Amino acid sequence: MMNILAIEWNVEPAMFSIGTFEIRWYGLLFAVSFFVGYQIVQTMFKREGEDLKRLDKLLMYVLIATVVGARLGHVFFYDWPSYRDDLWSILNIREGGLASHGAAITIIISLIIFSKRILKEKPVLWIFDRVAPAIAIAAFFIRIGNLFNHEIMGITTNVPWAFSFSQYWNNSIHGFDSSPRHPAQLYEALCYLLIFGLLIWVFYKKKGYTRMGLITGLFFTLLFTARFFIEFIKEHQAENIADDSVLNMGQYLSIPCILLGLFFVFRSRKHVVPDLAELHAQQLALADSETIQDTDNADNQKN
Repeated sequence: MMNILAIEWNVEPAMFSIGTFEIRWYGLLFAVSFFVGYQIVQTMFKREGEDLKRLDKLLMYVLIATVVGARLGHVFFYDWPSYRDDLWSILNIREGGLASHGAAITIIISLIIFSKRILKEKPVLWIFDRVAPAIAIAAFFIRIGNLFNHEIMGITTNVPWAFSFSQYWNNSIHGFDSSPRHPAQLYEALCYLLIFGLLIWVFYKKKGYTRMGLITGLFFTLLFTARFFIEFIKEHQAENIADDSVLNMGQYLSIPCILLGLFFVFRSRKHVVPDLAELHAQQLALADSETIQDTDNADNQKN
């Protein structure tokens, strides 16, 4: 399919390399996603007077869950035939192969464990509602990383904004394939950025955190709905799903996530909780007032 207007995307996946060692754009953006996510959750913790030492533990839980889950998700959901005869190759993450649905599963598990072990006095959904926006913006950075990696390909197209990926290795033809394609990575990245903006708006402007599970529900519903529809213009990635299947693996895995999200959205209507940020602000104001009063009393005694 020819398209003389296609945007040629020939950016090198590696920022720089020294011998066999290289630093990729994907790795940098992956790190940036965790840094930005940390700052977002830190702001929420401070606003509610939560112990920031817990946040450092949360970072480790989510980081490990993301890497392990994304890798295992790719192996078992998308490419098991390539790994079943060489299980040690599962550990070779440098060659790529991460799946967001696998990461979603292990992140859910890690947050439940974190809540039960560390946040014993709070409901499980408390931490989910505060981590969800951070995961949404992380998904944005990771999809941009996929763009730099020349992976997660869209199908061929003649639209004026099509991308020609000069370094895309097409296994079906065993060679590089620069055919104009939908920049599916950008479509997803922009959707995730919009979802992040909406979640932050609902969280702060509409005090969405006072409806337990609302932010979590919106995250699952919106993000995986976007993923479901964008999958229609992406190349099939799963070896165990036929190319002529009505839906692909990403869509089959997205459906339960969407249903879970809708459940939490409707459930949140009956689970209104106190405004912890407002309560913390009142406590700070009271403490400041008492400090000023104590200072005035001390001054009066001196006089």
